[in-house]
Amino acid sequence: MQKNSTIPVPQPVKLTDKAIAEVRNIMENKNIPEGYGLRIGVKGGMGCAGLGYMLGFDKPKEGDINYEVEGIPVHIEKRQTMYLIGLQVDFYEGSDARGFTFISPGQT
Repeated sequence: MQKNSTIPVPQPVKLTDKAIAEVRNIMENKNIPEGYGLRIGVKGGMGCAGLGYMLGFDKPKEGDINYEVEGIPVHIEKRQTMYLIGLQVDFYEGSDARGFTFISPGQT
C-alpha cells in the first residue's frame, strides 16, 4: 500500500433515496444556515425500548465523524458511532403519517 493512499471511510449510517430527497428539501426550504449538516445521534431514556435515534441540523463539532451522502454533510459524535453502525434512515410518507424512520441493523 502506498504511504499517502486515501482509503474511503465506510459510512456508519445509510440514508435511503427518499430520506436524501427529504433532507435536501428541508435544507433548501427551511432556512438551514450555511455550514450546517445533518446530525444523526442517539438519545437514552426510552424505557424498555432502550436508545432512541435523533435527527437535526447542526455545525460539525470537534470529535465528530463527518462524511457526505450525495452532497449532504453528515455529522455523528464519535462516541455514539457504536450505537449507529449499520443504521438506515428512511422517509415515510403515507395517508396515516409522514416522517423519518430508523431501521436498526438486523431489523426487518
